Amino acid sequence: MGPPVASRGRAATPTVGKAMLNKYARAFFTRVLTPFAAFLIRRGVSPDTVTLIGTAGVVAGALVFYPMGVFFWGTVVITLFVFSDLVDGNMARQLGRSSRWGAFLDSTLDRVADGAVFGGFALWYAGGGDNIALCAVSIFCLASGQVVSYTKARGESIGLPVAVNGLVERAERLVISLVAAGLAGLHDFGVPGIQYLLPVALWIVAVGSLVTLIQRVVTVRRESAEAEAQEAQETQETQETQETRGSEAAK
Repeated sequence: MGPPVASRGRAATPTVGKAMLNKYARAFFTRVLTPFAAFLIRRGVSPDTVTLIGTAGVVAGALVFYPMGVFFWGTVVITLFVFSDLVDGNMARQLGRSSRWGAFLDSTLDRVADGAVFGGFALWYAGGGDNIALCAVSIFCLASGQVVSYTKARGESIGLPVAVNGLVERAERLVISLVAAGLAGLHDFGVPGIQYLLPVALWIVAVGSLVTLIQRVVTVRRESAEAEAQEAQETQETQETQETRGSEAAK
């Protein structure tokens, strides 16, 4: 799980704002993390190992701290392990090992980490948080996040570009949720009223994810219709060409 940066595989098509953020954030973290990535390489650690450890740390932080309502320290732990997503990509570039397997592993484990974060919220609201409505919202955030990612992957698998930047994609879901959770955890240190940030954030993520899902479904429907119309036109042109050639040969 990581912030809006490129993974070890194919990069998404960002908006201009996201592209600028990616550009400067990636340059900064590359400078900071390159020496550490080089150190791991010298010790024989592989990028895949870093990916697995990072995901395990995120899952542990989310499912140990969040169900107990310890949002501040849980977010600190998760954030520390989130940087593994930057380290493994840096290592892969230094080693020249960018691969389909690395992209697949990153993407798959991202889904696991995302599920753990929102699952942790759901467990808290189903238990000590005692709020069934927010438990349901957390579960919806978990499910919709998975489906939003699936719609793009499935659309691309059938040959469509799925050329849409959704309102709330993965990076936005995580930043909004984790920042709100970390700040909400300051309530334990005596900051009044701040605990309400997390419920507000979850509602924002839920609504934004629904809008993004609709955007992607509509885009796939449009692109599918355009692709089928193009194929039909090409088929018709091919048939007309063959008929013309057949007529000329008959003469």
